[in-house]
Amino acid sequence: MTKISFPTRVGTPLTSNALKVMLLGSGELGKEVIIAFQRLGVEVIAVDRYANAPGHQVAHKFHVIDMTNPSALKALILQEKPHIVVPEIEAIATPALKELEADGVVRVVPTANAAWLTMNREGIRRLAAEDLGLSCSRYAFADDLDTLRKATEQGIDGREPIGYPCIIKPVMSSSGKGQSKVDTPEELEAAWDYAASAGRVNSGRVIVESVVRFEYEITLLTVRSRNPKTGAIETSYCEPVGHIQVSGDYVESWQPQTMSPKALDEAKRMADLVTTALGGTGLFGVEMFVNGDEVWFSEVSPRPHDTGMVTMITQWQNEFELHARAILGLPVDTSLKTPGASAVIYGGMDREGIAFEGIAEALAEPGTDLRLFGKPESFLKRRMGVALARDVDVEEARAKAKRAAAKVKPVA
Repeated sequence: MTKISFPTRVGTPLTSNALKVMLLGSGELGKEVIIAFQRLGVEVIAVDRYANAPGHQVAHKFHVIDMTNPSALKALILQEKPHIVVPEIEAIATPALKELEADGVVRVVPTANAAWLTMNREGIRRLAAEDLGLSCSRYAFADDLDTLRKATEQGIDGREPIGYPCIIKPVMSSSGKGQSKVDTPEELEAAWDYAASAGRVNSGRVIVESVVRFEYEITLLTVRSRNPKTGAIETSYCEPVGHIQVSGDYVESWQPQTMSPKALDEAKRMADLVTTALGGTGLFGVEMFVNGDEVWFSEVSPRPHDTGMVTMITQWQNEFELHARAILGLPVDTSLKTPGASAVIYGGMDREGIAFEGIAEALAEPGTDLRLFGKPESFLKRRMGVALARDVDVEEARAKAKRAAAKVKPVA
């Protein structure tokens, strides 16, 4: 395994001795990562595919490029000469990052290979299920509609059929994009077309998964960081985050999610196995399904997770601060400060430069907070902000977060 070289000092941003980090993807999660790095004296270069992305608005420098174009991506990295590159989204020319990493040009977080595997659902599912033996839903991959239908109804490669209902996803996507639940054979073609059109990168390949019967879903925020005393890389965990997703997109989350001791131990075991296999340091969002004491691996992101935005009100160090500290080789603290919850604020309309009303009303309830992301363009179901709430009781925190989110009104 490649030895990780951590910075020994932090210079002054925008000078010749600056420690420079380039963030690839500068949405609402990237914005918070940038802020976390800046508080530690790091110079941050924000990159995204569109101008005035949330992270652009707070970075020292920013660029707009097609990050799936390997030539453009390599040229920008060679131009800016960052010490560390932090992918914040999946839609990136990761083979170019692997090449630059192999040549010693830059350190990629957690590693370029981890970024590639987790961008590609096929790579991470085969790693988890076939190499590591983690419990997963039944799955198959298909390059065309006929193969998809056969995998669902008859089975391929000697495997039993996936059956109905099932979940269809592009192999190259994230955050529910291109994902459909299919209940009948008549819905299969529409799901295939949606996966082809809505994935981050249209690879012409999908994964079909059986539906797991579960009580609840969790994100186990898992941190690989350097022990300051021994120098060894260790794994630590935040309290489990419970969440609800609709069409693959999270709509609310809370922390902590109550779990049986056996289920929590199994979730930690699985998270440790998959993040250790991916390597490097940083925070990983490991998604799992739980039913009683049973746990199934779902997905992993080698970066802060949208459901983990709740940690901005629940933890002493939120997921973005943990990510930045772990990347820099600094001590981390995953402990919980208070139970809390988050609820999404949607754009509610397709329009550029919208405004928001009701902010004072939303914040009038004690123990609430807001984050409005500053996205330049709104869509009907685009996540434009999040309401946060704390309370000694998780269910009351959830109710408070939803009440606060409902009071924020997007207007033209």
